[in-house]
Order: sequence, then C-alpha cells, then structure tokens
Amino acid sequence: MKNRLAVIGILIQNREMSSEKVNHVLSEYGDIIVGRMGIPYRERGISIMAIIVDGTTDDIGALTGKLGNIEGVKVKSAITT
Repeated sequence: MKNRLAVIGILIQNREMSSEKVNHVLSEYGDIIVGRMGIPYRERGISIMAIIVDGTTDDIGALTGKLGNIEGVKVKSAITT
C-alpha cells in the first residue's frame, strides 16, 4: 500500500484528563509521525495539536480512530496524494 501525507488536527477539551491517553496513542504511531506542534489556548480552556504523518491510509485511519475515541478529544484529518 502506498504511503500518503496527512495533517491531523486534534482539539483537546480537558487536557488534564486526556493528554496522557493522547500521548500514549501518538507514541504507538511514532514511526509515521513526521512532526507535531501543540499549543494551549488558555482563553478557551483547550489545547490544539497539529500532527504531520506519512503512512498508509489504514495507519492514518487507525491513528485518528483511536484518538477520536478518547473522551474530550476531537480529530479531523486531511490526506494528500
């Protein structure tokens, strides 16, 4: 299967409750992560992460699915060719 580049946006609503779970999932998929950036948005009480990945659509889908199953976490991805 051909690798694709993707940008994954992650919005974390309760950082204290969810951050450990999010980081655990991201470490599981560390081999496809090219880069990541996280910013706390204190005025809104959320944290926002952007992850760049290079992997198969199955890997990207599995990663976003696991992240999306964490309570208080919303995930969107944009997959390129």
